[in-house]
Amino acid sequence: MISIFDIDGVLADASHREHHVTTKPKNWDAFFDEVGGDDVIEEGRQRLLEESARNEIVLLTGRPERCRADTVAWLEANGMGTPTVHLRPDSDRRPAAIFKAGLIRSIGSPEEVVVVIDDDDSVLERLAGMGYHTEAFPQALR
Repeated sequence: MISIFDIDGVLADASHREHHVTTKPKNWDAFFDEVGGDDVIEEGRQRLLEESARNEIVLLTGRPERCRADTVAWLEANGMGTPTVHLRPDSDRRPAAIFKAGLIRSIGSPEEVVVVIDDDDSVLERLAGMGYHTEAFPQALR
């Protein structure tokens, strides 16, 4: 069985870099250049560790592929191991919900995926519509 986690907003606190994308024009390059400096969202990390005792962990993130080395190093440095990580191709600018919906079936069917944990309502709605069990994170903020 598989548990799928998003990274930003679930495991990683991206608030220190959000200023790059709250103004116009948005500076996505600068936003993603700073992924290695994220703080851990402890509730997300604990949930990942709990799920990893029962299920295979897969990370499905909207981060571009060019962030792979920084992302993997950050996961290892913060005690989350080396799960499978799916990042979007560098040239893919589609919304996260469309990107993730296009990839999830290659990861596992709704019967194989125990839960998809994400902080983006549009992602959760789309994946739930495809038959996947989804969970909003963090619950306390919903």
